Formats: sequence, C-alpha cells, structure tokens
Amino acid sequence: MYVAGEWRTNGAADQVRNSYSGEVVGEVARASAADVEAALAAAVDAAASMRRLSAHERQTLLERAAELTTAAADELAQTISSEVAKPITEARSEAARIPDLIRLSAAEGARMHGETVPVDAAPNAGDKMGFTLRQPCGVVVAVTPFNYPALLVAHKVYPALAAGNAVILKPASSTPLTALLLTRLLLEAGLPENAIQCITGAGGDVGTALCADERVRKISFTGSTAVGRRIAAVAGVKKLSLELGANCPVVVLPDADLEQTAAAAALGGYVNAGQVCISVQRVLVDRSVYGDFLDALVPRVDAIRVGDPADETTQLSALISESEAERVEATVRHAAEAGARVLTGGGRAGAVVEPTVVADVDPRLPLSRDELFGPAVAVTPVDGIEEAIALANDSAYGLGAGVFTSNVTNALRFARDVDCGSIQINWTPLWRADLMPYGGLKGSGVGKEGPRYAVEEMTELKVVVFHGIR
Repeated sequence: MYVAGEWRTNGAADQVRNSYSGEVVGEVARASAADVEAALAAAVDAAASMRRLSAHERQTLLERAAELTTAAADELAQTISSEVAKPITEARSEAARIPDLIRLSAAEGARMHGETVPVDAAPNAGDKMGFTLRQPCGVVVAVTPFNYPALLVAHKVYPALAAGNAVILKPASSTPLTALLLTRLLLEAGLPENAIQCITGAGGDVGTALCADERVRKISFTGSTAVGRRIAAVAGVKKLSLELGANCPVVVLPDADLEQTAAAAALGGYVNAGQVCISVQRVLVDRSVYGDFLDALVPRVDAIRVGDPADETTQLSALISESEAERVEATVRHAAEAGARVLTGGGRAGAVVEPTVVADVDPRLPLSRDELFGPAVAVTPVDGIEEAIALANDSAYGLGAGVFTSNVTNALRFARDVDCGSIQINWTPLWRADLMPYGGLKGSGVGKEGPRYAVEEMTELKVVVFHGIR
C-alpha cells in the first residue's frame, strides 16, 4: 500500500484471486490501525499543500497523469481483467475511459468559481458587495467497489485532486491492484507528497476507521446500501456522497421497436456479468407484446459467449466470487420455485452463472425487489403505462430506469413520474457519459458524480461580504 509517502507492508497480507481460474494474481498489504493513523496525519499536511496549488498547477499535474495513463492503458486493462475476471474487451473499454475522465476533471477543477451575491438588495445594504468562493474540503476519503476498479476510482480521486484536496483511497479488498496502479501513475505525474494515498485491507476495519475520523471532511463511497447506512452512521458531521444499490427497471410499451429493445436488454443485463449498479434487472413489458419480446430476447441471451476473461471472444465470465455466484443462483431458483419460468440459463459452474432470462416474475419476489448484481433478467407482464410506472417506482431504490416507446407523451410522462436519478428514453439504464450527473434517489444514495458535479461535492462554499467604510 502507499501510505505517508512510502510503499509499505506490515507483515500482514491478503491474496487477490481471479475468480474464474482461481489463480492468485497479486498480494497486498493489510493495513493496521497504525497505518490508518499515519495516512490520516499525512493527509492533513497534504491538504494544506494541495490548497496552496493554483488551478493551473493542479490542471498541469492531472494532464500529465492523463498522458501516463494513456501510455499504461494495456497494463491497466490487463490488471482490471485479471482481478475482476472481467472479459478483456470490457476491461480495455474501461481503461480507455480513464485518460479523458482525468482531463475532464482537470478542466472542471480549473474553472471552479463562485458568483456575485446581490446583498445590496437587503435593507440598508447599498454600500455592500458580496460574492462566493469555493475552497477544497481538505481530506477526502474515497471508498470504491470491485466492479469497475478503475472507472469508479477515477470518478472520485481525480475530481477531488482537481478541486485541491488530499485523497485517501480505500479500494475494495477483492480488487486493490488497479487502484494501486493508478496511484503509482499519479505519483509519477508529480503530485505533492501525500496528496494521494492508497490504503488496503478489510473495509469493516480500515474503511470504518477512516470514515469515523474527524480529520476527514468528505467521504465518497460506492457500494451497497447496507454499507452506505453504516458509513452514514459513523461519519458524524461530514459531507457525504453515497452511490448505493439499485434494481433498475426497463419498461416496454406496445409501440416499442422490439428488436431494438431486445438487443438493448441483452446488452444491458449482462455486461460485467450483471455486476453493474445500472444493469437491467427487471423488464416490465406490456402484455400485448409480452410473448413477442421474449421471443426476441431469449435467442440473443443464448448467444452470449461465456468463458475465460482472457479470451478475446468471451462476453461474460465469472462473478467476483463463488459465494456471489451461489447467491445469484439461489435467487433465480427461488423465483422458479415460486412459479416463474427460467427460459434460458440458470446454471452455475464455480463463480460463473449462465446468462439467464426469467419470465412471469412476481414483482414481490427478491429477484424483482432486491439488488441482484448478477447475469439474470426478470421479465414481468404489465397492463399499460400506469401499472408499469407504479411497479417501476415500487422499489426502495431509484438509480436508473429506461422506457422503450415511440410515443413522446408516454416518454415524457415516464421521465417526469419515475423516481430515478437517470432516465433513459429508448435505451436501458446501462448508459453513462462520464461528464453527466450520476447518482440516485431513495435508497440508491445521495450526491452526484461526474467531474463538474463531483468538484462541487468536493468543495466548500463560503460567502464574502465587503462593507463600505464610512
């Protein structure tokens, strides 16, 4: 791990395994309480150094990091693929997004600004002038998940640095290698000492200690709703960005292009083995086109190629662990026992779950209500847009939703009435431009990512008032 200006170990270590092959692909240090304290103390000093940098200096450093990351794209993709068991083609796509995301963050940090405040509109304030300033939060803790170990690190770390903060990065314990590689590249770019630290170990120990510490002003976390609640409980008075769970709905209305819809669902439900917060989990199909939609969807899902993540032709590989695969398998089996029909898939071999389509799913079942995070899509018939919207909203989550229709009125109604942070018209929720605001409603969290919005989340706003001298 990289703590307090040095690469260090303390004798305790954890292995990182490829869940498809079982191969050990790395070994990382397991942080102690002393390591956590060292990281926090170093971050406080680094925050003061970062705050003194000009916007131009921060932008220059991050532009250099973008160049280095571009040069390391193949190493980055191979690291992602090996520790997540992500198909190499998907890993390359993830790696390719990082340099542009760094540049976007650098640009947004450079244009960080306040605004004038018309304080002279108040009584007896005609000789006064007000304006706002944004300043860095100080120490930012970034806690990241396993499923996109480069992209979701990038959406936290680079905006935080662009805004002038010091960052302590705590990556998922199952996928720390990518985060350590990105840390190395930032150090090579010439960041001030301790502006970035990467501490590894169990989230329940390291993450909790970091999040509870009063020296931390901002926490940015992506992960489960249950862990998000625990972070909120221990954080105290801090700024929080929490990107949490989801079970994203897709609605198919009678006037949808069913071929386009089926193709989109066959992509949106199975990328990264369904381990995506905005993955398609439940499809609510108007009863009049229900059979036709299933006829179009199942052959496309059957055609998904399952195999070794290192194989260029593989489209779906293992989940992050065998225990996660067992959980997904059990959820599908429970739905089948309750009367749903498994039209394709449902089987498991080790950590690999077959791409699965389950029809006639009761909306009250866990397959439809809980976050699955696996390669199975639940399909349910509905009677019209009113029932579709009601079921879409009948969830503790609200991250993303999609509707397929050629009726503009129905599209606008869906956009206005569905309670999700991202609404996609004629596409699935599995679509994200890195510059757009990203975050959910309800149990899906608070705050927004996307460089412009993250920079706002990573800064404090203060007002300055000049008084005339009489």
